Order: sequence, then structure tokens, then C-alpha cells
Amino acid sequence: MRRQDVEFTGEGAVTLRGWLFGPDDAGPHPGITMAHGFAGVKEHGLERFARVFAEAGFVVLVHDHRGFGASDGEPRFDVDPWIQIADWRRAISFLESRPAVDPDRIGLWGTSYAGGHAIVLGATDRRLRAVVAQVPTISGYEQSLRRIAPHDVAALEAGFIEDERRQFRGEPPATQAVVGADPAIPAAYRAADAIAFYNQPVPEGVWQNLMTVRSSRAARMYEPGTWISRVSPTPLLMVVGLQDTVTVTDLALAAYERALQPKKLVTIRGGHFDPYLNQFGLAAGAARDWFVEHLASTETR
Repeated sequence: MRRQDVEFTGEGAVTLRGWLFGPDDAGPHPGITMAHGFAGVKEHGLERFARVFAEAGFVVLVHDHRGFGASDGEPRFDVDPWIQIADWRRAISFLESRPAVDPDRIGLWGTSYAGGHAIVLGATDRRLRAVVAQVPTISGYEQSLRRIAPHDVAALEAGFIEDERRQFRGEPPATQAVVGADPAIPAAYRAADAIAFYNQPVPEGVWQNLMTVRSSRAARMYEPGTWISRVSPTPLLMVVGLQDTVTVTDLALAAYERALQPKKLVTIRGGHFDPYLNQFGLAAGAARDWFVEHLASTETR
């Protein structure tokens, strides 16, 4: 099993970059395409998942979203869910074009914000034969109601308006921190586990603690849970943390009830970041087994 650097063209001729993992033999093998969540990069723990899948016989593509990590794209640090989804379709096309990949056996794995993308793509791209949504975003608006105190909403909305006026004047989008403990400095996440996760050691220059302000507005408008009943007949696995305060446990469980068969729910003890950490074995193993069940044999088509 090897890892190689790859690049492909995303929406609007933007170059996206990532890693390709796969067995040494020619195949064809089933394929899995993966990407990280909100303002994350592939070095934030995705290689461990990719290696589990590759060791089970899959060719695995992990790419950075445009504007983050190794991928091109301007403005930097901008999180637009619909552009990310459009780019991810190109990732599927790139993966199915590889000689070692069986284009009829491709699955998709997304986590957190990209877990929401996994639901949308599962509902709208029938090339996919299996989908895993790990701790997925279900409703940006409902999540924001839980995470943003009512007395902070007016200032948040005022910031969105001022940023829009800045851009109208020809200025670049305003930026802020992704994570931070200082209440005087705007940041999307303040919880200690989020700060630790995003600030984990990665190679120098790979990740910066920056995001555009307008990314938060886009996140509050993003409602991937409305697509969940349309994923069927593509098999859907959801991995949900029972104490998740980021993408919020009860929203995920309610969304799972709206999904149609075939589907499976795996719950883990812990919060949003535990699937990458102390519950990694359970989360990765459940995803691997789901892909094996639905992709390993052409009989599952």
C-alpha cells in the first residue's frame, strides 16, 4: 500500500491537491473519496482513516478543499459548501478515471461539515454506491442556535453586513480565527476540544488559524439534512457522537430517522472530535465494514 501526491482540476479550473492511497496491484479496486470538514486540512487526522480503508483493498483519494492546505483557490480560507460540493464531484470524476479503480464501485466518506456534503452528494450523484457521514452537519441554522448566545447574534449579523459592504467596495473578504479561547477575538469555535483539534501538530505552513467571516454566514444558511431522505437507494452509514455539541447529537439522530433504507447508525461515546481520537477504532472500523459490505463485490451494484 502506497501514498502518492496527486492533483486534479476542480470547478472553474482550480487545481485541487491531495493524496492517493492504494494497493500495489493493478486492480481494478473499489474506490473511496474523502475530504475534511469546516476549515480543516487532510493533515488533521484523515490519513489514519485512509490507511484503514486502503489496507482493506480500496483505492482512496483524500483532497484538500479549495483555499485550504495544498489546494489552490482564492480567496484563501473561504468555506463555501456549494463550491466544495461542486469540486467534490470533480474528485469523484478523477477517482473513477484512475486505471486501478472500478468506476462502478465508488464510495464517499465525509466528516463534520463535509459529512453534510456527503449527504448532499449521496442524494444527487448516483455514481456513488455507498456513503459514510461521520458526525455530520445537519442544519447550520439549528446548530448556530445552540452554539451562539442570543445576545451575540446582533453583532454577528452586523459583521456579516459590514463584510458585504467591504467586498462591494472592492476589498477582500474579512477574516477571523477558526478557533480561539479569548472572547475578545472573534472565532468560530471556543471549546477546548476544538482548539486542541485544530491546533494539533501539522507540518509548517499546512494550516493557518484563519477563515473568512462570510464562511460563517454560509454555514448558517447550509441545510444538508433536507436532502437526507433522497440519499436512498444509495446505502448510508451515519456515525454520531452521543455528546456532540458541534454538529449536535439530537439533530443527527432525528435526521437519521428521516433517512430511508438502506441505512445504518453507529453511535459512539463522546463528542464531536472523539471519532478522530479515542474512538477512532470504532469509527474507522464501522466505515470500513460499510464500504466492504457495499463496494467489495460487483454483486452489490
